[in-house]
Amino acid sequence: MSDLSRPSGPKIIAIANQKGGVGKTTTTINLAAALSEHGQRVLVVDLDPQGNASTGLGIDLEDREYTTYELLLEDVDLNDVILPTKTKDLSIIPATVDLSSADLELLSNEKRSFLLHDALRQTQMDSFAFDYILIDCPPSLNLLTVNAMIAAHSILVPLQSEFFALEGLSQLMLTIREVRQSGNKDLRIEGVLLTMYDRRNNLSQQVEQDARDNLGDLVFKTMVPRNVRVSEAPSFAMPVLAYDTLSKGAEAYRELAVELLKNNNQIEKEVHHVE
Repeated sequence: MSDLSRPSGPKIIAIANQKGGVGKTTTTINLAAALSEHGQRVLVVDLDPQGNASTGLGIDLEDREYTTYELLLEDVDLNDVILPTKTKDLSIIPATVDLSSADLELLSNEKRSFLLHDALRQTQMDSFAFDYILIDCPPSLNLLTVNAMIAAHSILVPLQSEFFALEGLSQLMLTIREVRQSGNKDLRIEGVLLTMYDRRNNLSQQVEQDARDNLGDLVFKTMVPRNVRVSEAPSFAMPVLAYDTLSKGAEAYRELAVELLKNNNQIEKEVHHVE
């Protein structure tokens, strides 16, 4: 049961962009791993039917008996659905392709937009003592993404450094505005993260300039470079911070974690940083 009168729990951030291939899942996995290096207890909620966040954190398909599908549509015990990963202090609620049918099944539920909100605020969640919950949204503005936005305190938007990058943001911002009016008036933008950035490329520099001119302080100072180690890490079922801890990609996600903790006035919770 959800108890909305209890003290506030973990900070919930939805990582969302309706465009695919922008580094959304990569950001979810690696930001989660970077936060856990700072002593934060982190839960990843895989809300994408492709289940890439689950695979990227080493959860085999046969181990996904209970998933976000059951979390939304069945009364599943959190102890069954929250799985540990190989990364210390990092857990996940995995996903499978079953989730692709959830959109249709949710339509008949009168609380359809609030199911994830209520599931993540069960009193049982307190026993896990999470500091952050990161929701990896599907690459579309469907009912699953709306559930994530209503459940979240804020939205982190990965933005690929490519032509037309900013054009897709207008629809996302419109959806966020609608969610504020209909179900989550306090929803805010955590920040816009430039991904696959190449300093040698004039186009990347132009996208950065346009983003900072249009969005100002909403754009994170940290930018994630185009980095082959970041691309390789998921095929080894681990975050890039574990796959190649000294890579430029790992360094960028560590910087992002520090920036996010500072923005949330939580940097004082930092523990000894593992180099």
